[in-house]
Amino acid sequence: MKGAAPAKTTVDEYLANTPEPARSTLKHIRAVIKSVVPKETTEVISYRIPMFKYKGMLVGYAAFAKHCSLFPTGSGVIKKFEKELKGYQTSKGTIQFPSDKPIPDALLKKIVKQRVKENREWD
Repeated sequence: MKGAAPAKTTVDEYLANTPEPARSTLKHIRAVIKSVVPKETTEVISYRIPMFKYKGMLVGYAAFAKHCSLFPTGSGVIKKFEKELKGYQTSKGTIQFPSDKPIPDALLKKIVKQRVKENREWD
């Protein structure tokens, strides 16, 4: 694609090229996710964004011009946490939050643990 930014090949490269305050926010999101996923979980770049993979894709995250997003790849996760996500812009597969204010750690951990549980059940 003409004029498109070159694809980042590693999560560290993606984060290094993300402007502040989103970089710090995404580094925090990454650390919180790492704290609750199984040790066999890997980090990859998929669809040009960082993703965690455990028995399939778990969650991804990314920075955009005016917000950051979390992509919980499970079909029912956003619906399941609908009440707790009140105040966030959501769609079928995306939770948007301000670039300088990550999703609360406790909620993020619940979402990630739910995705791990789903992937274990589908395996």
